[in-house]
Amino acid sequence: MERARAAMGLTPELYRTDDRLKELSFGDWEGQTLEEVGTFAPELVHEREKDKWAFVPPGDDAESYEILSWRIGAWLKDVVGPTVCVCHGGVIRTLFRIVAGISTAEAAELAIPQDSVLRIDPADGTIGWID
Repeated sequence: MERARAAMGLTPELYRTDDRLKELSFGDWEGQTLEEVGTFAPELVHEREKDKWAFVPPGDDAESYEILSWRIGAWLKDVVGPTVCVCHGGVIRTLFRIVAGISTAEAAELAIPQDSVLRIDPADGTIGWID
């Protein structure tokens, strides 16, 4: 973040973080691929495939996309003025759900590019990738 801010002529250290923007927690599955999880819990992987948005993996701190959307919705309500936010794919999926109102099934499967910028205007409900 410091490098990006410096390149824009901004004070490199003058930014803040917000824990509400952390990626969703996969609980006991954290750090493993679904393929790996499928070797010891195939029934749970299948359960997740039925409703990816609502599925909560095992573990005390695990979240579903739905739970994540509560955090992101609270953050979005607190945003005042133009903001640059760096975040993960799950956060972006919930933003599409909250701002554009897409279905939970569509949001859960939404392809998230790793090299793009998303522009959101919650006031008029527009959201889309900047080319």
